[in-house]
Parts: sequence; structure tokens; C-alpha cells
Amino acid sequence: MKDFLHILISIIIFCPVLIFLLVLFIGRKINVKGTRAFGVASDVTTFFLFFSVPLAIGAVWQINIGGFLVITAIIMAMIFTYVDWRTKKEIEVRALLRKIWRFLFLLLSAAYIIICVVGIIQSLIEYLQVV
Repeated sequence: MKDFLHILISIIIFCPVLIFLLVLFIGRKINVKGTRAFGVASDVTTFFLFFSVPLAIGAVWQINIGGFLVITAIIMAMIFTYVDWRTKKEIEVRALLRKIWRFLFLLLSAAYIIICVVGIIQSLIEYLQVV
């Protein structure tokens, strides 16, 4: 049971795309509207991307960027808050947090895809040099 739980958590952390697809599929099955299901799936996936991006970078390049990622997210939230305050004068906290969280989803998803592609290319180059 312990090994199964370990494998399940590893799959969840290293494959956030599966989490996204699973939540999207469940959302569609329980009749959540299309855009709402996509939003919930992206919100859930963002949490897992916070763990998987630093782990993927650590696996490919052996560096730790967990702290840098948190600091970047805080600075980005500060920028979004400032821009929202300057344009609207009245800050709606829930809408602002949703905007920040969704932007983090886009940023972390792009980073994860780039890391995976670069990791695959790097592995192929290393393999071809050995052969």
C-alpha cells in the first residue's frame, strides 16, 4: 500500500498534464460548463505545477529553483496588484487572485513543456554521442 501511494504521488507530481486531463474529464462528466471545467482543471493543476517544475529542472540540470519560483510568484503577484490598483482603483481580491493564479498556470505550464522538450532533446544528444 505504501509503495502504491508513493507511485501515485510521484505520477501526480511528475505528470501534471494527467491531473489536468483527469479534473477536466471529471468536470465534464458531472456537467460543469466547458469553460468552468477548464478553469477548475487549470486551478488544480497550478498547485501541482509548483512542485513539478522545480523537480523537473532539478532532474534535468541538477539545480534547485524552488525558492526562486516562490519569489518570482510573489513579485508577479505584487505587479498584478499594482497594475490592478492603478487601473481600477477598487481592487476585487477574488478576481485578482484568480488572475494571478491563472497567469501562474500559463507561465508554469509553458515552463514545464519547455523543460520536458529540452530534457528529451538533451537526452537524445547524450545518447547519440554514446552510440
